[in-house]
Amino acid sequence: MAMTKGQILDHLAKKLTITKKQAGVFLEEFVQLAYKEAKKEFVMPGLGKLLIVSRKARKGRNPATGEAIKIPAKKVLKFRIAKAAKDAILPVKKK
Repeated sequence: MAMTKGQILDHLAKKLTITKKQAGVFLEEFVQLAYKEAKKEFVMPGLGKLLIVSRKARKGRNPATGEAIKIPAKKVLKFRIAKAAKDAILPVKKK
């Protein structure tokens, strides 16, 4: 089961010997910084990067009717996982 925000704040507070409130302020400020800087590209060393990617217009199908539809171009937010995070979390395959 995923950690809750309260559990994350509790862990950070204990690990950094700060109050839970201070950990909450830090986490909130970090998130706001990520939102603001994602327009350029926000890198979290060892974890990954948050970036905006432009998708081209493309053709698709309505799954209910099978009718061909046109999907317009748009910008989407993506998170790319860093290699260090992948290596730390996923087992390395041996050849």
